Amino acid sequence: MSSIDEIKSRIDILDLAAEAGVKLRRSGRNYVGFCPFHQNKRTPAFVVWPESGTWRCFGECNEGGDIFKFVMKKEGWDFKEALQRLAERAGVTLERLRPEAPAQKEANAHLRSLLEEAVQFYQRQLLSSAEGQTALDYLLHKRSLTRETIEAWELGYAPQGFDHTRSFFLQKGYAEQELIDAGLLSAREAEHPGEQRRTFDRFHYRIMIPIRDENGRMCGFGARIHPADANKEQAKFINTAETPLFTKGNLLYGLHRARKAVRQQGEAVIVEGYLDVIAVHQAGFENVISPMGTALTEAQLRLLKRFSRRMVLALDPDAAGQKAVLRGLEAARASLDRAAEHAFDARGLLQHEARLQADLRVATLPDGLDPDEVVARSPEEWKNQIAQARPVVEHVLESLLADWDGKDPKRKSDIANQMLPLIEDLPDALARDSYLQLLARRLKVDERSLLTVAASPHKPQPRAGARRAASRSQAAPTRPAAKPTPSDSPSRRFESTCLSLLLLRPELLPSLERRLQEAGLAPLNEADFEYTDYRLILDLLRRAQEQDGIETTRFVRENLPEFLTDTYDALTKIGPPAGTLDRALDELTRLTLQRRQQTLRDSINQTRFAQEDAQQNDPQRLPEFQQQALQYQRSLAALDAARSKMDAARKG
Repeated sequence: MSSIDEIKSRIDILDLAAEAGVKLRRSGRNYVGFCPFHQNKRTPAFVVWPESGTWRCFGECNEGGDIFKFVMKKEGWDFKEALQRLAERAGVTLERLRPEAPAQKEANAHLRSLLEEAVQFYQRQLLSSAEGQTALDYLLHKRSLTRETIEAWELGYAPQGFDHTRSFFLQKGYAEQELIDAGLLSAREAEHPGEQRRTFDRFHYRIMIPIRDENGRMCGFGARIHPADANKEQAKFINTAETPLFTKGNLLYGLHRARKAVRQQGEAVIVEGYLDVIAVHQAGFENVISPMGTALTEAQLRLLKRFSRRMVLALDPDAAGQKAVLRGLEAARASLDRAAEHAFDARGLLQHEARLQADLRVATLPDGLDPDEVVARSPEEWKNQIAQARPVVEHVLESLLADWDGKDPKRKSDIANQMLPLIEDLPDALARDSYLQLLARRLKVDERSLLTVAASPHKPQPRAGARRAASRSQAAPTRPAAKPTPSDSPSRRFESTCLSLLLLRPELLPSLERRLQEAGLAPLNEADFEYTDYRLILDLLRRAQEQDGIETTRFVRENLPEFLTDTYDALTKIGPPAGTLDRALDELTRLTLQRRQQTLRDSINQTRFAQEDAQQNDPQRLPEFQQQALQYQRSLAALDAARSKMDAARKG
């Protein structure tokens, strides 16, 4: 048994719920009560399954999970902290979470010292060398940065050639491997027997931008192409390769300078580029950070959420920037304490359908200007644009309407089909009605026709999860005589079998997604899993397949957090599944559809209980629960039809 499973076997989800103030009443094998995460004292919507050690809110939260997810949501912890706290409570020793070994700590400190010297080396090349003058002029005159700003942000220059950095630091006594470990050198392995590997400067003929973590410690560099570089095939920006200190997806550029302002102003502004961050800070707006040219990751958003829950995306207005906005929305919706549900549309604009747990807005910059150009033209204009940032729903609607001439009926239908799932996902009924009315006005259609589209049984429905539920029972809870081990529950067995197949045969994941997409179904996603450790491993596996630099299994192993090693080992120790790949894919498909059918049946049952409760205690909400039950019944029918179709196709 892994440490995580041992913790789950020792801590009862009923105890955690009771400590959070939830008064649970037994209802068959389950327990129900009022959710501790939102205000609602009329309809019990919080359900606990002691057998699996899981919970779900069928009300406003519309999410659930295991004991780790419960305390993460309640206390605002990340998984690592939740694991440590619950391990202490359970009396479980986490061998893999021991303090950093002195040797590793010393090695990391040595690398940071090396990087600090590299900052000074590159800065001297920019400010004091003849070769660096062109780059300095570009920053001063083209980007309108002052020399004081350039020095404060420690900008530098990497000279042309491939041996300047290498030679300088070797002469100072650093070993070649240390320079590689710090990300300053790249290595090319020998092509023929007897040859030595070649090492060379990773950064050359580029403007250098030091990257520090939220505490100001050096981690690596970003590097912009030299303004005079005529090689059009060169990437505009590159970063330090992954090192013991640098993981791009875990860092936010400028956060060490912005964190105080973000806390004070209660708002973080996210821009796309390093130099945008610097220019906007120079103009006096110090609550600005950047995800370093990538889509926002879950780790970045959770890091930022520690300082503010209000976030404004003000990314570049070009086509790539608009796509980055949508990728940013996807990541934000996928990480801010929500129940993840995926709904893919034709254009891939809205990939994650989930209720936001933060005030996430999007600023549309004027006249095709980048952030640094806006503040250069008028700091007041920048301030106003951020203040006028629109909620996500409004921004997506305006983005979709921007390329519509108001006449094409097919495009009108496409816009409606992309907007309705997002509107339906909003937890507030008044907001849903308001946005539905807005969509009807902008599309110039009758609101009733939109409701018809939303209720259409032919439209792929979001995966399980009711918004409201309740229980008929009012009796005090009676604990089970013996608490089963969570690892023995049917849901745990499904999740472990599913992940084992995917980890041992990673090529199954894209094949499964294609099969589900062809059937009009959502891909395998976090909402298919109740257990937090499994959700994290699925996310890591997906990230492994989205990159193309490292083989999938190796990427997973190299990026696996230590606290998930036991879980990973348990999932992969059985060895690859027997039989053909097609047979394994059939099994994975069967498991996924079976799990979703059961979840939908559970949702239907809980919604029926809610109807009965509302009929007695809150009649005004009865139509709401009736509509929910109808929606889940249609979703189940669509899922059954898709499963029959896939079965027939395989037999044929």
